[in-house]
Amino acid sequence: MTDLFASSPSEPSKDPRPLADRLRPQRLGDVIGQEQVLGPDAPLGTMLSSGSLSSLIFWGPPGVGKTTIARLLADETDLHFVQISAIFTGVPDLRKVFEAAKIRRQNGRGTLLFVDEIHRFNKAQQDGFLPYMEDGTILLVGATTENPSFELNAAVLSRSQVLILTRLDLADLERLAQRAEKDLDRALPLDGHAREALLEMADGDGRALLNLIEQVAAWKVDGKLSTDDLTKRLMKRAAKYDKSGEEHYNLISALHKSVRGSDPDAALYWFARMLAGGEDPRYLARRITRMAVEEVGLADPQAQAVCLQSWDAYERIGSPEGELALAQALVYVALAPKSNAAYVGYKAAVVAAKQTGSTPPPSHIINAPTQMMKEQGFGAGYAYDHDAEDAFSGQNYFPDGMKRGVYYLPVDRGFERELKKRVDYFAGLRAKRNKP
Repeated sequence: MTDLFASSPSEPSKDPRPLADRLRPQRLGDVIGQEQVLGPDAPLGTMLSSGSLSSLIFWGPPGVGKTTIARLLADETDLHFVQISAIFTGVPDLRKVFEAAKIRRQNGRGTLLFVDEIHRFNKAQQDGFLPYMEDGTILLVGATTENPSFELNAAVLSRSQVLILTRLDLADLERLAQRAEKDLDRALPLDGHAREALLEMADGDGRALLNLIEQVAAWKVDGKLSTDDLTKRLMKRAAKYDKSGEEHYNLISALHKSVRGSDPDAALYWFARMLAGGEDPRYLARRITRMAVEEVGLADPQAQAVCLQSWDAYERIGSPEGELALAQALVYVALAPKSNAAYVGYKAAVVAAKQTGSTPPPSHIINAPTQMMKEQGFGAGYAYDHDAEDAFSGQNYFPDGMKRGVYYLPVDRGFERELKKRVDYFAGLRAKRNKP
C-alpha cells in the first residue's frame, strides 16, 4: 500500500518510481506538517524522548502522513513494522499476524502493527486486538479518516491515545512543492497565481499535490502557464464530502454554528460547500428551518415563515435556481435577532412533565360533561378569564400541590422584548389576583 511519506523499501525497485514514492521521508524530522503531533513538546515527541511509546490512533484526512509516521515510528523505536488494511484483512489473517508477533516477541523484537482504515473492522474484530495490546505482543497504531469516538470500541480507545493529524496548509504544500522541484531539478512552469491554484487543488492532501506536480512537470511548454491554462489542462479535484459520513456532520455543524453566530458570510460559504459536495437542497431547507425555530425563535417569529416560504419556492422552482431562495432564507436567519428561550423553556417543561407525569390537572380546569363529574366537583370554581378584569383571572393551571414552574424566560432582544413585557405584565397581575 503506497503512502506519500512512507520510508523507502529495503531493496529499491529498478523500475521508474513515482514522485510521491521518491519523496518519502527517511526520518520523522523530514515529515512536512503535523508539528502539533511531532514537535518536541507534542505527544509523539514527548513519547520518543522518554522512550515510552503507547498504542496510537491517527485520525485525519487522506494524504497527511498517517502511514508514514507509523512506519518511521517503528524505525525510531526498532520495532518490526507490519502493515495491514482493515478492508482486505479477515480473522484468519489477523491470527497469522498475532502468531508471528508472538514468535518475534519471544526472540526479543517487538512489533508495531499499523492498521489502515481500522474503523472498518467490526466490534468483534476490534476486540480481538485487546489481549495482544495488553500483554505487549503488539503496539497498535491505527489510522482512520472517521471520528474514532463513533467508529472504534471504547475498549480499544481506552488503551490508545488518539492523535489528530490535520490537512496540510498552503505553507506546508509549498514546502512540499519546493522539495519536489529540487528532486525534479527544475521549477514548475507556472506563474504565481497558477502555482497557488495548484496548491489549492490539492485540498490539503500532500499525496494529491505530488501527483498533480508530476503531471505538470511532464508537460512540454514554453514560458509559464496562467491559472486559466492550468485549469484547462487539469481536472479540479472533487471536494471531500460524504453525504452520510463524518464530513456531512462536520459541515452541517459549521453551517448551524455560523448562523447561531450571526455570520451570514460564513453561513453562505458552508451552505455552498455542502451543495458543491452533492447535498440534497431539501435537507438544507429542513435544517435552515430548524435553525429559525431553535436559534431565532420568538425573537423574530417571521424567520420561520421566511424559511417555509423559501422552501416552498425551492419546490416550485427546482434546482439550480431554487437554491437562491434557500440562500436568502439562510441570510435572513443568520441576521435575525437570536433567542433560544422558547427552546430552553420547552426542554425544561419536558423534564418537569417526566418527573410529574402522573399528576392530574387541578379539578377546576377539568370539564364536567356528565352529572356525575359535576357531583364530584370537576369544573367547580373555574373562573372564565374573559369575565375577569383585564380578561385575566390569575388562576392556577398547574397540578394541585406542584410548585409553579417558570420555563419560558424571554430575552431582551427582537420581538421577545415585547413578549418579555407581556410575561412581566401577567406575572404582576397574577401576584395581585392571588394576594391573600
